[in-house]
Amino acid sequence: MKKVLFVDRDGTILAEPPEDYQVDSLEKLDFIPGAISGLSSLAQLDYELVLASNQDGLGSNTFPEETFWPAHIKMMRVLAGEGVFFDNQLVDPTFPQDNMPTRKPGTGMFGDYMTGEYDLAASYVIGDRLTDVELAYNLGAKAILLQPPTLGAAMLKDKFYASSCVLVTNRWSEIAEFLRRTERRSEVVRKTSETDIRIEVDLDGGGESQVDTGLKFFDHMLWQLPHHAGISLTALCKGDLEVDEHHTMEDVAIALGEAIYQALGSKRGIDRYGFVLPMDECRAMVLIDFGGRADFVWDVPFTRDRVGDVPTEMFKHFFKSMCVAMRCNLHIEARGENNHHLIEGVFKAFARALKMAIRRDVFKYDLPSSKGVL
Repeated sequence: MKKVLFVDRDGTILAEPPEDYQVDSLEKLDFIPGAISGLSSLAQLDYELVLASNQDGLGSNTFPEETFWPAHIKMMRVLAGEGVFFDNQLVDPTFPQDNMPTRKPGTGMFGDYMTGEYDLAASYVIGDRLTDVELAYNLGAKAILLQPPTLGAAMLKDKFYASSCVLVTNRWSEIAEFLRRTERRSEVVRKTSETDIRIEVDLDGGGESQVDTGLKFFDHMLWQLPHHAGISLTALCKGDLEVDEHHTMEDVAIALGEAIYQALGSKRGIDRYGFVLPMDECRAMVLIDFGGRADFVWDVPFTRDRVGDVPTEMFKHFFKSMCVAMRCNLHIEARGENNHHLIEGVFKAFARALKMAIRRDVFKYDLPSSKGVL
């Protein structure tokens, strides 16, 4: 589903003139520090950008339109020069006393975004006023309040909509970094007659991890991912282990692969490729390419039928199922004498390959492909 950043204008992108709070001339055009670079960074993420602004009395004698547009058009040109283009512009011209439903925090202007086509719970309202936070609450979105943290906390105190605000800062760089991190999180819930699974992934490792699939050795292997890939992982599964291990491991693989695929988003800026490592007497090599196509190679000979409570034959099936769900090329080769070390080396090498491939250069959001698409 599509996601949106609803961005206020005056006080958020442009400084508000203290004498009348109207940017009604080119002389009054002044950007909030960091707004241009912050928006330029956000424009490369997987959000639609929508300008959402109250302009008191726009078109009336107190604020003629001919005084509004020159500065507004100049602002848009400056932003466009830095790669910032708004998919839509929503401007309400009414006065507060008009109590119109189109005026923020009312949602009258936002009908096109409330049809079910947009994931509003994963969308944000960025603004400097409490009306922006309340708008986020009314939309079912999250809010970012552009205010000094102490002042912002005081403004939000005892407000019923305060829970919608996930960040208070007066620095656009913090907003950009917060949203860059948030973009790379995902949750997949998979329920069948055989398994009930919840997977949460944060590719930038912003939270604690939790693993419980009912298979102790499988849990031990999955724990290698947050430890060695630098991600946060929640992997919870209740499966029909009274039948066997197959459904649990297969469905966890599918859900985990889908979660990683979703968290990668546009894949802009990622390194894409990645690991060979030794583990005691074993050697494991994992090659990965998040190129959008699934190809799987497995060359890991076991000498035992089981390791712990897991059949060794299931590990090939696990990685193949995850490979398909991640839409990646995944080639795995390992050799060793101790079967525990052998498969643990594979999981560690996979985690390290994943860490290399998902690493993102926050200053470069090009797609790592000569084709221009992944």
